[in-house]
Amino acid sequence: MSNRNVLILGANGRFGRVAVSEFAAAGWDVIAQARRPPASLPTRARHLAAALADTDGIIAATAGTEIVVYAVNPLYADWSKQMLPLARQGLNIAERLGALFMLPGNVYGYGENMPALLCESTPEQPSSEKGRLRVQLENELRERAEAGRLRAAVIRAGDFFGCGEGSWLDRVIVKSIASGKLVYPGPLDQAHAWAYLPDLGKAFVAVAELAAQGKAPPFETFNFAGHTLTGAELLNAIQSAATDMGLKPTGAWRHSGMPWGFIRFLGLFMPMMHSIAEMSYLWRVPHLLDGSRLAARVGPLTETPVRQALQQSLIDLRIGTTKPI
Repeated sequence: MSNRNVLILGANGRFGRVAVSEFAAAGWDVIAQARRPPASLPTRARHLAAALADTDGIIAATAGTEIVVYAVNPLYADWSKQMLPLARQGLNIAERLGALFMLPGNVYGYGENMPALLCESTPEQPSSEKGRLRVQLENELRERAEAGRLRAAVIRAGDFFGCGEGSWLDRVIVKSIASGKLVYPGPLDQAHAWAYLPDLGKAFVAVAELAAQGKAPPFETFNFAGHTLTGAELLNAIQSAATDMGLKPTGAWRHSGMPWGFIRFLGLFMPMMHSIAEMSYLWRVPHLLDGSRLAARVGPLTETPVRQALQQSLIDLRIGTTKPI
C-alpha cells in the first residue's frame, strides 16, 4: 500500500481537501497540487506548488502516480469559459502519467426533465449550459478511453455538504441559524440528493483501490447515493442536530424560501445570479441517485447518519460544539 500514489489536482478546494485526507487515511501516498500550500496536510501527503497549466512540471514531480483525482472547480459564473479548458489540463496530465482520471460528477447532465430515480443508464438530456458542458466533458473522457489514451471513472453525486464553507448548506440554509431561521431553496415536499463529503471521499478511495488492483475497465460511471431528503426532512434533521448541540432558539424555528423571481431579475445584470437561477430546477424536480452499481463494485459504502453528518457540518462551520447524538 505504501507504494500507491495519488495526485489530487485542486487540493485546496473542499472536495480536494477531503480527497487528500481520505486517501492518506487509507494508506496512499498523496501529492496535493495547489498553488498555495494547504493549511494542513496529513503525514502521508506532500504539497506540490504548481499551477494546473504547468503540465510538464507536474508530470516531472509525479512520475509513477497511479490515480489522478480532479478536484478543480471554477467559480460558478466562470463555468462557460473555464470548466472545459481546466478539465482538459487535468485530462492531459492523467493521460501522460498513464493514471486513472477520477472525476466527481453531478446530476446536471440529466436535465430538468429527469426522472425521480437516476441510474447510470438514465439518458442524459441537459437543459442548461452547465449540464451541456458536463455531458461534453464526460463524452470526452469516454472518447479518450475508447481510443486507448486514458482510463477514467466518474462518480456522480448530489449537492455537497460538510467540511467547511462553500455549499448551499452554509451559504443559504443555515446562514441565519443563530437567529433560529432556516432557508430552503425549494418546495419542502420534493426530494433532493445530497453527498456528505467524507463519505464521497471514501467512495473515491474504494474505486481507486480496484483500479490499482487492475480490476477497472477503461471507463466507468457510477452514481453515489448519499442522502436523499425532502426539504422538510432536511430542515427537521438540522433542527434536531442543532438542538443536540444546544443551538435551539428561544422561540420556535422559522422557515423561509428563496426569492427566485428576484434572483432571476438580478441575473439579467449579474452573471453569478444568472448561473444560480439557471439551476433552480434542481430544487423543484425530485431526484434520487441509485448507488447500487457502485456498491456492487466496491462493497458496502460508508453512510454517516444524517443527523451526525449535519452536526459535524455545523461544527466544521464553527457553529456550536460537539455533543453526542
